[in-house]
Amino acid sequence: MSETITAKTRTITLTDAQPVKIIEHQWPEIAHGNWGDNPAIPSQSNRGADIRVRQHADGRAIVYGTRWSRWQGEGGRAGGEMLDAGADIVAAIRRVAEDVGISEVAVRECIADLPAVEI
Repeated sequence: MSETITAKTRTITLTDAQPVKIIEHQWPEIAHGNWGDNPAIPSQSNRGADIRVRQHADGRAIVYGTRWSRWQGEGGRAGGEMLDAGADIVAAIRRVAEDVGISEVAVRECIADLPAVEI
């Protein structure tokens, strides 16, 4: 008997562009930052945000983020950017964060989580 294995996919919302669907193992997460209004117990936060960077083996990257709230009447927001190989990922993190309304705490955490540059 042959068993079919389905690769896990993820649909990512982009800013001013159609969403993209990726196969997760082909676009591993290389950096992540988050923020919640209850840092002592993050799962009990009423508001929060996160920003992530995924990168394909060919060098292309996707920077995307979400902001959410559990308060009635407060909506969330999502957005992101597709980047060509060699593009400035840090600048994209800052642009996405500004567009979505993600805190500087999450932005700095995401930038610090990027792979180190060898010099």
